[in-house]
Order: sequence, then C-alpha cells, then structure tokens
Amino acid sequence: MKVTKRILESFSNKWLVAAVLLFCCAASLLFVHHNHSFYDRPIAEVIKTSQTGSAEETDMHNNKDRLYTQQLTAKLKNGKDKGKLITLTNEYSLSGAFDQKYHAGHELFVSIDSSTNNSLTGTVKDVKRDKYIMIASWLFIFTLLLVGKKQGFFSVISLAVNGLLLSYALDVYLNKNGLGLLVICGISAILFTVISLLLVNGFNGKTYAAITATLLGTFISLFIAMIVLKLTSGNGLRYEEMQFLTRPPKVVFIAGVLVGSLGAVMDVAITMSSSIFGLYEKNTQISIKALKASGLEIGKDIMGPMTNILFFAYISGSIPMLILYFKNASPLGYTLSMNLSLELARALAGGIGIVLTIPIGLYTSLYFINRKKARV
Repeated sequence: MKVTKRILESFSNKWLVAAVLLFCCAASLLFVHHNHSFYDRPIAEVIKTSQTGSAEETDMHNNKDRLYTQQLTAKLKNGKDKGKLITLTNEYSLSGAFDQKYHAGHELFVSIDSSTNNSLTGTVKDVKRDKYIMIASWLFIFTLLLVGKKQGFFSVISLAVNGLLLSYALDVYLNKNGLGLLVICGISAILFTVISLLLVNGFNGKTYAAITATLLGTFISLFIAMIVLKLTSGNGLRYEEMQFLTRPPKVVFIAGVLVGSLGAVMDVAITMSSSIFGLYEKNTQISIKALKASGLEIGKDIMGPMTNILFFAYISGSIPMLILYFKNASPLGYTLSMNLSLELARALAGGIGIVLTIPIGLYTSLYFINRKKARV
C-alpha cells in the first residue's frame, strides 16, 4: 500500500511539473507573439511583397554581387499609427551578408519616414526575432529536461543564474572604474563553478573534488598564459578586432581566456570526479592504485576530444571572416594572423587547462575518497 502511494505521488508530481512547464511555455510564446506594445520602436507585419527590380554591383576588389529591390506592404502593430498600412522598400543582395529577403508574416522594426494622406512610407531597420529565440530556448530546455531530468532542471537554473551573474559582473566593470575586469571575471568564475556544480551534483565529495579541480586547472592555465604573454610581449597577437573598445584590449583578451577556459575545464573536472567516484561506489573494496590507473585511462580518452572541441569552438567563429578575406584575395599569412591569432591563443590556453585538470581532478578525487574511507 505504501509503495503504491509513493508511486502515485511520484507520478502526480511529475505530471504537475510537466503541466507547469507547458503552461509557462504556452504563456511565454503567447506573450512574445503579442508584445508589440512593450516596444518603443514601430513594428510592422509584412502583408504583401513584390519584386521591383535588380541590378549587378561590383565592389572595389572586382567581386560581383546582384542586388534586388522589393516593395513591402506592412501593417503597423504598435504606436500612434497602429493598424495603418506602411510601404517599405527593401534592398537585399544575393549573398545576404548584411541584408535579407522578407516574406509575408515577417515582423520588422521600421522607421516612419513620411506620412501624407494616410499613406505611410518608411525603411526597414531590423527583424523582430524574440519569438524565434523563445521557441529555440524552450526546445533546449525540454531537451535538457528530457535527458537530464532532475539534473537537467538544476542545469537550467544554474545557466540562468550564471547568465545573470555575468551580466551583473560586466555592468559592475563598466560602471565602477575602481575594479579591474580580470578581478571581476575571476570572482565570477569562482561563483560560476560553485553554483553550477553544487546545483547539478549536490553537496558531496564528488562535487567538492570537481570544484577544486576546476578552479585549480583554470587559474593555473591562466597564470601560464599570462607568463607567456609577459615573456613574449604579446608578439603575434592581433587585437584589431577589438579596435572599437575603449578598454585595454590585452586585459579584455585575458579575461576572455579565463571565462572561455572555465567551461572546458569544468567539463573535464566533473568527468574525472564522477568516473572515479562511480568506480569506488560500485566497488568500495577497490584499491587506490586501481582507481588511479583507471582515472589515468579515462583522462587519456577524454584529453583528445576535449582539446579538439575547444579548438573547433574557437575557430568556427572565424570561418565567415576567413571566407571574406580569401574572397578579397588577401595573402594567406595575413589572413590567418588577422583572424586566428587570438582564437588559437585562447584554444591553446584552454587546452593547457584541460590537460592539467586531468591529473588535478584525479588526485583531488582520490584525496576525497581517502577521506571517505578513513571515516568508514
């Protein structure tokens, strides 16, 4: 009878959580489809489109692209002219690098240029994308919950908390000149690590080992990167992509290395601690020597994939710029140094952190297991 009651309670709790999530999903999607009045900028929904012309354009490097012109008839969704029709002219290219073709149903941010005899004309400023972002966000959340269940739920919470913390940290840096970016990011990294791992894995030796290994691996790799930059005077690094910053680009780069390495190092740390503790919990009589040997094998297996993941994650963001430089006949060496110097440096610093975290995570886990054995 008690078992049946527990099963029913568990079943009803799961359905209650699912119902709450579905309600929140439906409410948020409904909101972003009808939130036009919350925006200050005019929003117009495209009703009809027509092609009005095309022309071929040649840039300074003799690259050809075709430009198209379309006329849009749209209905304003907010503001004092809500409900009125507006005529918009949109130019888009075949490449679609800085523009795009619009279709009926698209919602656009517009500026109203003139108004005569209830006839409005204007220009397109941007696309209203919040509903697409909301759909993608809920797909991510439901996938995480489906696979991770309780841990997935806490992962969503930790992700939201970390996002708010990072936003607050950057706001503090921009408004409080007395605090350095590296100090703020260092404190944030500690908070990210502690909050994420405690929420997902709880208060136990496995979590404490992962937190210790993550922080040690991250800050040691950052320290090594700073020493190398000091010894080489930063030769070979090109900060041109940061030319619009009003802050020292080197400090911003180092802070990016810290935050970027943290995720990969944390992944390795929790993998090592979970594996070692999992082996011990399955067989509490296993020797420390056997755990050490197993941990080293696990570390060797994850070392290559994790460094490759970090490398491709950084390099993938430069592919559009590489294509642009090559398309404009830029020399290979110049193209690679301009676009990949910072990414390769970040990947190398993160790779050092990954490799260091494997033995750190192993011996930290063994330390907490020895403490657990001593208490038994």
